[in-house]
Amino acid sequence: MSQVDVIAIDGPVASGKGSVSSGVAKALDFHVLDSGALYRLTALACMNQCVDLSDAAAAEKVAQSLNPLFKDGKIYLEGKEVTDAIRTEEVGLNASKIAAYPGVRKALFELQRRSAVAPGLVADGRDMGSVVFPEARLKIFLTASAESRAKRRYNQLKEKGISSNIDDLVSDLKDRDRRDMERSVAPLKPAEGARILDSSGLTLQETIDLVLAWYRESKA
Repeated sequence: MSQVDVIAIDGPVASGKGSVSSGVAKALDFHVLDSGALYRLTALACMNQCVDLSDAAAAEKVAQSLNPLFKDGKIYLEGKEVTDAIRTEEVGLNASKIAAYPGVRKALFELQRRSAVAPGLVADGRDMGSVVFPEARLKIFLTASAESRAKRRYNQLKEKGISSNIDDLVSDLKDRDRRDMERSVAPLKPAEGARILDSSGLTLQETIDLVLAWYRESKA
């Protein structure tokens, strides 16, 4: 059981979990766990090693040996900075595929649990409240319409100089939602006791403020 406060923020891809988690953590001076980055790192490592992504055992082996470094807002894999590399659509799609493998999820479980250290943790992912931190003080299921999420992702990619198509992004997001919700292990769904937060009509700061208000309420 975690001995420090954990705020678990789960939800579908591109729902704004990363930005909200960072904002909440900054306000509270908490650590942040971007669990999605671990799956993306595993996917990138598989791609770098030319591992067949349909081979669950091979992907699990890569996950077991994963030793990333998170430092000063940047992410390193085998000594190379991969902060932007793991955010490509190709890596994201492959991460969604290997996240369905029970062996991969098991390999990354303890790595995530060890992130709960003082003064507190904001954990961002798909199963933070339901599986990894069921004892979390506050559990949030952050969602938004596929169209709203696609627009956000489009703008993110545009800022990085990556061309994309809104309709394709909507289709990809719906495919990934279905795959995440239908997988046999830790399917995407609100954790027991989670508060549902639809951010479709909210600004980033409004969403952060609401999570902070709910956290203060949980401690009252």
